[in-house]
Amino acid sequence: MDAMQQNIDLESLSLEELKSLQKDVTKHIENYEVRKRNEAARKTAEFAAQFGFSLDELAGVTKTRARRSLPPVKPKYRNPDDASVTWSGRGRKPIWLEAKLAEGAMVEDFLIENE
Repeated sequence: MDAMQQNIDLESLSLEELKSLQKDVTKHIENYEVRKRNEAARKTAEFAAQFGFSLDELAGVTKTRARRSLPPVKPKYRNPDDASVTWSGRGRKPIWLEAKLAEGAMVEDFLIENE
């Protein structure tokens, strides 16, 4: 018997049976949506393939390459006011260095000697 033809007497069901039925219906609705989405994706991919494209190409999706991790860089400059604060010389100058340069110091004044 088809599910549409079944007549369920909801009035005769207990609360536990109603909740179980509700849970089953929710699960079937979610499965239905997944099946329909997958079917639409499959048909769309087949249609795109007829023209020599993939779905990613049509959607403008680009594949990203994993970025390789770079080894840590040794510090090249040290703050004379706080020896624990250093800068590698890469990227934006730290605030402490900008302040010292504004006072007339040279970047070379803060070079860390070979340790």
